[in-house]
Amino acid sequence: MNQNSSQDQKNTEKEIEEKQDQKIEEYGQLTLEENQKRRKIHLLSIIGEVEGHENAPGSSKTTKYDHVLPQLASLEDNDEVKGMLVLLNTSGGDVDAGLAIAEMIASLSMPTVSLVLGGSHSIGVPLAVSTDYSFIVPTGTMMVHPVRMTGMVIGASQTYEYFEMIQDRIISFVSGHASISYDQVKALMLNTKMLTRDLGTVLVGSEAVEQGLIDETGGIREAFLKLHRLIDEREKEEKKA
Repeated sequence: MNQNSSQDQKNTEKEIEEKQDQKIEEYGQLTLEENQKRRKIHLLSIIGEVEGHENAPGSSKTTKYDHVLPQLASLEDNDEVKGMLVLLNTSGGDVDAGLAIAEMIASLSMPTVSLVLGGSHSIGVPLAVSTDYSFIVPTGTMMVHPVRMTGMVIGASQTYEYFEMIQDRIISFVSGHASISYDQVKALMLNTKMLTRDLGTVLVGSEAVEQGLIDETGGIREAFLKLHRLIDEREKEEKKA
């Protein structure tokens, strides 16, 4: 009987591990709870291209917004999850999809922290600043550039007005969630002195902090320490209320 119970427990643990591995593979997400305080912390990785309404090529690494949004909604409805860590290494992608994810992250009631690893380019910039606090590793990069369109573009005044409207949405979000003004973001986006064949600015590590896009340079240790501090502060506030 004891042997059967032990085997059943092993089978259950194996099933849980397999489900976790599958969740990481399909969604790039995992709930961590082996920390010292036994808190449940959700890990969201935004890797490769942020995929929108159209599927990216099968060989491309993507973050699918139609997977991420339901997960974020589920997190907000789960009192057991105390915080979220967002890991970013993205080349950008669909503007509407990226902004949708960024808006969802920004509206979560739980403490959130982001960490830019290899890079967080294009629409990855608003994703990086959407959390309560943000980090970037010393070698991490952020690229701020104008909106680009793929496919056929009609050369009419309405088209350029639409481009400007999309850029305004991005600039407004970034300046509203980071320590940088609207005009500063726009200047970085329209910079003509850095990229020989394009407009924009590339910021490496501490440069992103100096510009006010990111709060601090650091790695995974610093990100977790900050997240736990934010959770501690939230729990103190809840006890006082």
